[in-house]
Amino acid sequence: MNGHQNWRALPKQAGLLRYGKSYRLRWVNYHRPEIRHGNFTSEEEETIIKLHQLLDNKWSAIASRLPGRTDNEVKNVWNPHLKKWVSRMGTDPVTYHSMSPRKGFDYDE
Repeated sequence: MNGHQNWRALPKQAGLLRYGKSYRLRWVNYHRPEIRHGNFTSEEEETIIKLHQLLDNKWSAIASRLPGRTDNEVKNVWNPHLKKWVSRMGTDPVTYHSMSPRKGFDYDE
């Protein structure tokens, strides 16, 4: 109900076949009652982009500023979705500098 005190003992006590780390990660990332499930709001996405610009890939630090979101969720929304969106807006998602076409590169060739 409120987590488990000894994650290594949990599989043995429950007669299960996984390792304790697996159960601990599922609790931390999915089953805690305060975790928010579902899509990120546009405000949360904007916050992630701004914080990523300041903190880089420090997912735990970013998630700590988004109540109910885990570092794993934040990382999983950044990599496939927000990173591409930032690139399409003409900004390098690593340096946050404006991207320009490489000199000497012609798109028609």
